Amino acid sequence: MLTLGQIAEHIGGVVKGDEAFQVDSVGTLQSAKTNQLSFLSNTKYKKYLATTRAGVVIVNKKMQADVPHHAIVVDDPYVAYAKAASLLNPVKQHQAGIHNGASVSPDSLVHPSVSVGAQAVIEAGVELAENVIVGPGCIVQNNVKVGTGTRLIANVTLCDGVQIGKRVLIHPGVVIGADGFGIANDDGTWIKVPQLGSVRVGNDVEIGANTTIDRGALDDTVIGNGVKLDNQIQIGHNVVIGENTVIAGCAGVAGSTRIGKNCVIGGAVNLAGHIEIADGVQLTGGTGVTKTITESGVYSSGMPAEPNQQWRRNIIRYRQLDKLVERVKQLEIHNK
Repeated sequence: MLTLGQIAEHIGGVVKGDEAFQVDSVGTLQSAKTNQLSFLSNTKYKKYLATTRAGVVIVNKKMQADVPHHAIVVDDPYVAYAKAASLLNPVKQHQAGIHNGASVSPDSLVHPSVSVGAQAVIEAGVELAENVIVGPGCIVQNNVKVGTGTRLIANVTLCDGVQIGKRVLIHPGVVIGADGFGIANDDGTWIKVPQLGSVRVGNDVEIGANTTIDRGALDDTVIGNGVKLDNQIQIGHNVVIGENTVIAGCAGVAGSTRIGKNCVIGGAVNLAGHIEIADGVQLTGGTGVTKTITESGVYSSGMPAEPNQQWRRNIIRYRQLDKLVERVKQLEIHNK
């Protein structure tokens, strides 16, 4: 249990109500109970504020008068909620040691504070720094280096020579350092191009479940500090992702593309290979990018959903565009 005063101090907010009031967990405005904390950052959910049972709601100054119970007033409720939720739900502490069912090479360097779970495999030349957690079923291949405080949740594969920074969070099913898609056509037969680079992941990165990051063909694939990758993302060989860029689920980045710093890439975005994306670019969900983007800003492509009958009519018109353009040209010639 934490008091409002303790939470407000942690998130940098101002209490409206009783600072001694206590909460022990979080919930949505619709489902929260009196012992729980909630938040309002999107005005679409303001309609739930008057009837919420949440004991505490984090809001901005404009909304504080509408809160029926206790409130913590902040500038950015979503950021404040993230900090409060982390405070109420601290990371589970793992006991240092190696599970009896794990396989750890005697030629690896494992800090005494490291935790290695059941069925994990640590191969020769691996270096696991202080407070690293290797969850059950993880495979850490030869000469991999993992920085302080990094967590491999479960069934993560780090292939030969991969380097992982400090405080990285890697979710189940992630594969880092598998061969990139390098093939050459030899008189009609595809032959494999050796993938001789590696992968370097910076500090404070998060990589979502079942995401794959290929090793470079010659140079390394590089994931910068603070990058956040969602689930089921494919990062091709030799890709470079700049610091603090975030990429949503099911996106794909083809080989040798360079993405700048502080970019926001929506779900199911596809980036062609050998292009560059400037710092600060935002790509909305489903966008396809085939050429370099040199200026920051918001970019979109694709066709948003609409009623099927209207979509069919529009497709018919689209197919008639060439004929319509030709008719317009003829009319312009006739009117001269």
